[in-house]
Amino acid sequence: MKLALSALSMALLLSGCGGDGEATQSRGPEPKLPAPERGLLPSMKIAEPTTWGDATPQVPEGYRITAIARDLKIPRQTLVLPNGDILVAEGRGGNAAKLKPKDVIASQIKAKGNTQVKGGNRLTLLRDADGDGTYELNTVFAENLNAPYGLALADGKLYVANQDALVRFDYRDGQTKAEGAPEKVTDLPSQINHHWTKSLAASPDGRYLYVGIGSNSNITERGLEVEADRAMVWQIDAVTGAHRPYATGLRNPTALTIQPGNGQLWAVVNERDELGPDLVPDYLTSVQEGAFYGWPYSYWGQNVDERVRPQNPDKVKAAVKPDYSLGSHVAALGVDFSTASMGPQFAEGAFIGEHGSWNRPNPVGYKVIFVPFKDGKPAGEPVDFATGFRGEDGKTRGRPVGVTVDPRGALIIADDLANTIWRVTRAQ
Repeated sequence: MKLALSALSMALLLSGCGGDGEATQSRGPEPKLPAPERGLLPSMKIAEPTTWGDATPQVPEGYRITAIARDLKIPRQTLVLPNGDILVAEGRGGNAAKLKPKDVIASQIKAKGNTQVKGGNRLTLLRDADGDGTYELNTVFAENLNAPYGLALADGKLYVANQDALVRFDYRDGQTKAEGAPEKVTDLPSQINHHWTKSLAASPDGRYLYVGIGSNSNITERGLEVEADRAMVWQIDAVTGAHRPYATGLRNPTALTIQPGNGQLWAVVNERDELGPDLVPDYLTSVQEGAFYGWPYSYWGQNVDERVRPQNPDKVKAAVKPDYSLGSHVAALGVDFSTASMGPQFAEGAFIGEHGSWNRPNPVGYKVIFVPFKDGKPAGEPVDFATGFRGEDGKTRGRPVGVTVDPRGALIIADDLANTIWRVTRAQ
C-alpha cells in the first residue's frame, strides 16, 4: 500500500498542468474566474522545508525584520497586550479520518511541508521590558490547553479559542502567568474537526465574542448532518455563553478582526478545493450579520458548485459576494488592520498572512501581504510586505500564520514552520 501511494503521489507531482503561479491568479474585488477543472485528483506540490540559517524574510525598504522568539511549539496566532507583551498560541489540532485514497495522499504531501515539532497546547508570553526590540522574557503563560488558536482580550478577561471550547482567564496588566485553570464559556463543534482552527475576535464593547468555525469537509463529502453549526461565524454572549449563527456559508474563516473606527467584523476565508489551480479564490471580506456566503452550494456569489448534492437554488440566490479575492489556494490564516504607526504607505489597510498552497503545481502564498483600503473598503492591488518564506530554489523556510499589528509601530508574524515569531518595524 505504501509503495502504491508513493508511486501515485509522484505521478501527481509530475502531472500537474496549468496554474503558473500568481500570473494566473485574479485578485481584487472583481476577480475573473476561470471555468472549473475537474479531475480524479488535484495537482500537488510539496513545500520542501529547510532552515532559515542566517537569512530572514524580505521586507520593504525602510523596514527591518528580526526574530524575537525561536524554538516555539507551532505558533499560530498572537495577541499584543496593553503593556506591549505578546501572547502566542501554540498547538496542532484536528482528528478527521481520511475518506478516500486521495485524502491519504494529500495528507502525506501536506505533512511534508509542515513542522515535525509537537504542538505545545499552550500560551507563551514574550516581554521586551526596556523597549530595545529584544524580548528577553519568554515564559509559559498557560498550558494544558487543547490546540489553542484564536485570542482576544476584553473587559479584563483573556479569551482563548481551543479546538473544542471557548475558555477565558482573568487577566491583569503585566501578568506573566495565568492563575488557575481557565473557565469554559461554551463548547465549540469538535466532532471530526476536519478544519479544527477556531478563530476569534471580540466586539469593541466586549459584549460579544465572534468565533470562526470551519467546515467538516471540502464540499460536504461527509454529509450535511456533520456540518451542523459549522462553516460559519458564531456570535457568543461573553457573560452567558449563549451563541447564535452570525454569518453562514463561510467554508473556513481562519482569522477574524475588528475594523478600527466602525467596529465592523472582517474575516479571511479559505475556499474549496479540487476545481483547478485557479479556483476558488480565498478571500478577505466584511462579515455581515445574517449573511450567507455560498458554501457549499456556490462560490464567489452565485457561481454554482455542481458537485454538491442536493442543490439548493434558493441558497445560491441569497449568496453574498465577498469583498476581495486573495487568489486561489493561498491559504490565508491571519489578518489584522494597520495603524498610522506602520508608515504612510501601510497606514490604511489590512495585513494578511498567507500560509501557502499545497494543491497547485506552481505554489502561491508563502508571504505576508498588505491590502490597501480607502473609505473603509479594499482598494487597489495587494502589496507584498514580507516575502522569501519560500525561496526561488523551491525550498520553504517559513510559513506565515497569524499577523498582529502592535499600535506602537510593529507587525508581529507567527511562522509555524520555523517555529519563530518575527517582528517588523520601521527603520530608524
